[in-house]
Amino acid sequence: MPEPAPPASLTATASDDADAAVARAEMVARLHEAGALSPGPVSDALRQLPRQKLMPQAYVRRSAPDETPPRWELLDWTVPAHREELLRVLHSGDSVAVQHDGEPILGRSSGIRSGGAMTAMSSVMGMTAQLLQELDLRPGQRVLDVGTGAGVTAAVACFVSGDAGVVTIDRDEHVTTAAATRLTDLGYRPDVVTGDGEAGRPDKAPYDRVFVSFAVPRVPQALVEQLAPQGRMLATVGTSSPSWPGLAVITTTAQGRVEGELRAVEFGHRAGWGWTRLFLSAEFRRQMATQEGVTVHGHRLPPPEEARGFWLALDHLRPGLVRDFSAEHLRIGAPEDDSWVRVIPDGDGTCSVTACGPRAIWREIEEVTVRWRAAGEPDSYRIAFDTGGSQRAVAGCGRNELSWELDHERPRARTSRAGIRARAGRRDGHGEAAGRA
Repeated sequence: MPEPAPPASLTATASDDADAAVARAEMVARLHEAGALSPGPVSDALRQLPRQKLMPQAYVRRSAPDETPPRWELLDWTVPAHREELLRVLHSGDSVAVQHDGEPILGRSSGIRSGGAMTAMSSVMGMTAQLLQELDLRPGQRVLDVGTGAGVTAAVACFVSGDAGVVTIDRDEHVTTAAATRLTDLGYRPDVVTGDGEAGRPDKAPYDRVFVSFAVPRVPQALVEQLAPQGRMLATVGTSSPSWPGLAVITTTAQGRVEGELRAVEFGHRAGWGWTRLFLSAEFRRQMATQEGVTVHGHRLPPPEEARGFWLALDHLRPGLVRDFSAEHLRIGAPEDDSWVRVIPDGDGTCSVTACGPRAIWREIEEVTVRWRAAGEPDSYRIAFDTGGSQRAVAGCGRNELSWELDHERPRARTSRAGIRARAGRRDGHGEAAGRA
């Protein structure tokens, strides 16, 4: 006698789970092919963790990039018509928006949202995978995840290290409530805390690993103090510009001595709470591309895009600049005073520079280029933790030293005369990758 067929709902669930498993495997395979991920515990975690259970709802943008007000649609895994698109969104490797305007995350209805901004996201997967590998998670470690977001990092830490030693913290109660619920559904019960991530959770310290998933202007001292001997912390360090992030790698020796390195990287996390972030409007980009200005020929070419150590230094020594990475050749704007510079190679090892506005951006580039080359063209900088709590990024020595102090204050920007906007980041825990304006 044939066995009865399973209920249609169970058949659909099994099919959905199978489709999700295939999508995860393909995502991990792409990360391997791109060199963002290697075989190991992080790869195993990403292959096994069901992203549709961590993020059963996600936003997709339904408006053009510069259309106002922006419009998003919340896709929901429980809506059969949404599953195919949501599966693509969750496993595309791009960042995934999970909260609009600080709303409660649990109990939402799907549909269109207009205006406002995305306030919680899951990061670009390639960057997350690389950073989690760099973190070197191991079984039994105590892990502090700062900026819970969608809970991806916390889930990976629980998978690799065991949930007993994992603490994840976020200042948004809606984010932590949703993460705690969804991590529990996966069988994990880390300590999920609502609070100031930069203050950490000292009563659970020390931690073997600390992961900060939003950009900070300097390394949070409280988190350094919560590192265990032979510990490691990773955090994006940046300015008001999204164009040239740095990765702070903080380690402690067996004797507890703190060592820091600031690496110039292509991508990093976006700004955290209370940070105003500069960006280029479509109109300003159009001006940079087409507007006439003062042109001078025969300049020496600037360092290439791949010389990230130079651009990182420029960002900190001459803040307020944003690069238009969509342009074929170098274009940099200063949104606060409507200045810009456009650089076109002449084909003979020189370039033509067209500038507009009150700020001498090209002269700043030339001055920092000289200092960077004298310091040995560094790709990374030592972080010096000075007495009194100051922090400096340093390369070279003596007269050729190139250094700057990491700012205590969060960058805040003004709105320019031409209406080039500055956006205040509420909380980008597991936010979009910076590094492209």
